[in-house]
Amino acid sequence: MDRVDLAALLHAAADGRFPPVDGGVSRARPWRDGVEAAVAFTGHAVLAVGGDVDDQALLLLGAHGYGVVHDPRLVTALAGRGEIGVLDVLLVAHGTGKDGTGAGPTGAGGAGPSSAVPVGPLVPRPDLSGAARARHASLWRDEVRVLGLPDPAATGLTTLSRGIAGLTEVGLQDEDGTAEALLAGALAQVPRGELVVASVTPGNARSLRFFLRRGFVPVGSVQQWRPSDRDPSRIVVDSAPH
Repeated sequence: MDRVDLAALLHAAADGRFPPVDGGVSRARPWRDGVEAAVAFTGHAVLAVGGDVDDQALLLLGAHGYGVVHDPRLVTALAGRGEIGVLDVLLVAHGTGKDGTGAGPTGAGGAGPSSAVPVGPLVPRPDLSGAARARHASLWRDEVRVLGLPDPAATGLTTLSRGIAGLTEVGLQDEDGTAEALLAGALAQVPRGELVVASVTPGNARSLRFFLRRGFVPVGSVQQWRPSDRDPSRIVVDSAPH
């Protein structure tokens, strides 16, 4: 299997340049210790799996680029007894904050928030670090920042972190109707033009439509897991999809 830079593939996909539709599977290095993932594009997939599972084992599991990397049997085999995350739509946009010249946001400029949405300053909200979205981010991502509106009574929050493929990842928890301000404010924290990823469960249609309206575009799908008690010698015997 080819070794690829998943972050580079996502940058290219954001510009409309996708991997070949060849049914193939590539491998990428896991971006966080203890977390692995399957990312599917149209007709091609990437597995970010540890080196204890060799290419032959993945092929014998039936891995290919036409959806099988999300087969529950394959994912369960690779996770062992570890926690398995949900299957998400993978979306991308770009930061709207200051760039290296000191210039601020000038509008959407492609994937990003509309300039019609007022961007209010967000502040660190450590008082919200126990909220469900913040705890979820801490389990799967690194360098998590929990941000929100300055009003201490506001309970909505956004997280910015180093997430999928080591890229900036945004998450939202809106409990008070402030989602648009939170997302616009979060993207304004990211240098203009820098890629930002978000993952949304397909069944959460309300959230998915929100991100699409705010300029995010889908580039594929992603599922993560935390492998534990995995025996590579038994993966194929016990768990190969048929």
